[in-house]
Amino acid sequence: MTAIPAGQDVTGTKQLDAWRARVMPPVEELAGDLWSIPVPIPDNPLRYVNSYVFGTGSGLVLLDTGWPADTAWDALAAGLTAIGAGLADVRGVLVSHMHLDHAGLAGRVRDASGAWIAMHPADRALIANPNLRDPARFAAREAVFLRALGASAEEVAAVVETPGAFQVFTSMALPDRTLNDGDVADVPGWRLRAVHTPGHTPGHLCFVDELSQRMFAGDHILPRITPNISIQAVERVNPLADYLVSLAKVRDLPVDEVLPAHEWRFRGLAERADDIAAHHERRLAELLAAIAAYPDATSWDLAGRLTWSRSWDQYGGRMRISAVTETAAHVLELVARGLVTASGGGVPTYRVAGRAVG
Repeated sequence: MTAIPAGQDVTGTKQLDAWRARVMPPVEELAGDLWSIPVPIPDNPLRYVNSYVFGTGSGLVLLDTGWPADTAWDALAAGLTAIGAGLADVRGVLVSHMHLDHAGLAGRVRDASGAWIAMHPADRALIANPNLRDPARFAAREAVFLRALGASAEEVAAVVETPGAFQVFTSMALPDRTLNDGDVADVPGWRLRAVHTPGHTPGHLCFVDELSQRMFAGDHILPRITPNISIQAVERVNPLADYLVSLAKVRDLPVDEVLPAHEWRFRGLAERADDIAAHHERRLAELLAAIAAYPDATSWDLAGRLTWSRSWDQYGGRMRISAVTETAAHVLELVARGLVTASGGGVPTYRVAGRAVG
């Protein structure tokens, strides 16, 4: 039985029932002009992304579209048919953030309907980066990045895919529009205000409808799990610090219901934000203990010393990369708090602050 966090009032009961039964939830009408369409994510434990559909006087606006796969495309099209509409009715696509399960079908929707695409400029800058638009450069960049986290050449060869596998990332559609913090999205009949919540990605956006007091949370706040918080490049940013600030930013917003991109809808925003913040503090404490026990370890080594949802030897490929880059993000936060010191050199290693060398 799936456990529900304390203080959470599940409003997406059909979604929860489907999650427990390991089946896709139904298309749901949430209001007279708001629907939720589940779009499957192939071979992924998240199972599906919730694409939210807003009715307007001049057509539909989608919030997130799904993974770039034919099965996802067919499900999105079938969901629109189920609400009496079609792809030709879509006039705009809002993207909560740049990950493929959210933005992957946006370009295909635009090609089919002429719709605009909008996202935060920080995420647009990432997907427009020349290093991320060419598959060979993307693969080479990732290999160098992982070596700098402490992976051996053999470990890099085992987890980094061939350039051809990066094509799906490098062909992601660039947006026509950008939305900054506080902007009101072009969705007539709604007051969807963009809330910049960096952490999961630099340009992650939540949207708060000021009329219905709903918050469309993307991956920022999920009802059961915590979003992956990973570094983008070694030692350059502190995404966990950004994420914790973003949690505090939304915690006390006047929101009646949270509509996340995965799992189910719920009430209890403040309680869930506190739960997630507490989770990261526990994670930081566990990591600090690991650094004390294994001084001069790299982020790559430390990841294998932490507790995960399954044994470390079951983490391979993209899962292992995500675990290591999330570990590295937590290491950087410990450094920022003055609890850990980093060595110099191209591959940083870490010690508890004040521990003598030798």
